[in-house]
Amino acid sequence: MFPLLRLNQNSQIPHKTTSYLNFIFKFSSQSPLETIVDIERITRIINDHPFPDQPLQPTLLQYIPPATLSTCFVENVLGRLFASHSNGLKAFEFFKFSLQQSQFCPSPDALEKTLHILTRMRYFNKAWELLEEIRKTHPSLITLKSMSIMLSKIVKYKSYEDTLEAFRRMEDDIFVGKTFGVDEFNVLLKAFCTQRQMKEARSVFQKMHSRFSSNTKTMNILLLGFKESGDVTTVELFYHEMVKRGFHPNSITYNIRIDTYCKKGSLGDGLRLLEEMEHRNCIPTIETITTLIHGAGLVRNISKAWELFNEIHRRNLVADTGAYNALISSLVRSKDIKSALLLMDEMVEKQVELDSVTYHTVFLGLMRSSGIEGVSELYHKMAERNFVPKTRTIVMLMKYFCHNRRIDLSLSLWQHLLVRGYCPHAHALDLLVAGLCSRGLVQEAFECSKQMLERGRHMSESAFLMLERLLIQAGDMNKLKKLDQMIKKLQTVLPPSRGHARGISSYRVIN
Repeated sequence: MFPLLRLNQNSQIPHKTTSYLNFIFKFSSQSPLETIVDIERITRIINDHPFPDQPLQPTLLQYIPPATLSTCFVENVLGRLFASHSNGLKAFEFFKFSLQQSQFCPSPDALEKTLHILTRMRYFNKAWELLEEIRKTHPSLITLKSMSIMLSKIVKYKSYEDTLEAFRRMEDDIFVGKTFGVDEFNVLLKAFCTQRQMKEARSVFQKMHSRFSSNTKTMNILLLGFKESGDVTTVELFYHEMVKRGFHPNSITYNIRIDTYCKKGSLGDGLRLLEEMEHRNCIPTIETITTLIHGAGLVRNISKAWELFNEIHRRNLVADTGAYNALISSLVRSKDIKSALLLMDEMVEKQVELDSVTYHTVFLGLMRSSGIEGVSELYHKMAERNFVPKTRTIVMLMKYFCHNRRIDLSLSLWQHLLVRGYCPHAHALDLLVAGLCSRGLVQEAFECSKQMLERGRHMSESAFLMLERLLIQAGDMNKLKKLDQMIKKLQTVLPPSRGHARGISSYRVIN
């Protein structure tokens, strides 16, 4: 095991540029603050900043000269803060800092990223305040996507009535002077459908369709919602109702129906719809073929999956990450992990992005076939490419490393996240603290927990209780009091959330 490193603002950042970063961030050489290294450095400075003990704005002024601030740079940093699960208030402070610079030209993308960060952490009051302010100063920044971000999170975390009230507030207070039409109606419907709240979506449609004229996109949104419910019969009934209403199905309509059948294991019906689609001169897209490849994998028809994949070029389409991922998933399901790894190498060779789904799928296959050695080898390759996967993959790897008694790899993954400017998810910390404490490494568990809190993110109650018990046993009350102070300081600025640590309870007596 290696010592746990403490990060500071002067730590060096790896300079290797990856396809992942190129995918997420726009790159321009025209501004001195638009390289990948600059983006990572500023993101890490924001994440590492002691919050809420010190204001963030003076630090931003120190490291970001206003003359070097650009629209592209702000968008990229906000994108990185979103991907790294940063504290939402820090991202909000960064966006406000950018707005205060007179020469800076804000963009809808920057606003949308900020709203996404705030609403994901349920800072709805802050999000509404931001929209109200932007409406007065930069009204052109507020788009349908801004509205979609707000409504989708309100549907997820609040009530049906709250969502309808938010839609009314958007119309009356935010999009002032604009007459809402079918596009805004579609945004509202999509918010319910993406959360699989089809009863509510039906209610909204019945209540408002006389006011807003529906279009094919409206029907596709509802069809997609029924597809997500997994009921093939409902999807087909609604499809036929859609046709009777005079709406013409397009490639999106067919893709939804094909996906419905494929996910139910009815590959034959999916292929039949492909033929019907072509017969109606509705040209299949790369999404159509990708869906069918995935469907072939679900029924373990690997020869058909390969056949469909090889058809991509003959159809004058380009195999993207999604198509490769579908074939890799099919290979992993067929326990052909060797071919899946070769396909990953082909993606690198052809400069097709390896995304989090790629890594997650192959890691799962390696866990079942090659064990810790295979997983470790791919993990090191991933780290060398400076790639950071999504939370579910991070949690899966942390759990696997801890269960296989490879605490060195668990700590390596934790350090990899911090060095890349990420705030690890609380579930990852839970697993790491449990793994460290079970091996008597309480000091390391304390340091990891402190690093999480320093970045303005809660630790869980279960992780805190475990550390509390061991620190009391070791008589290390200073460390316990330090954690308690940091937790209670965060409670003054972060909204309460179920399962988060609340510090030392007054009911627990410490001798």
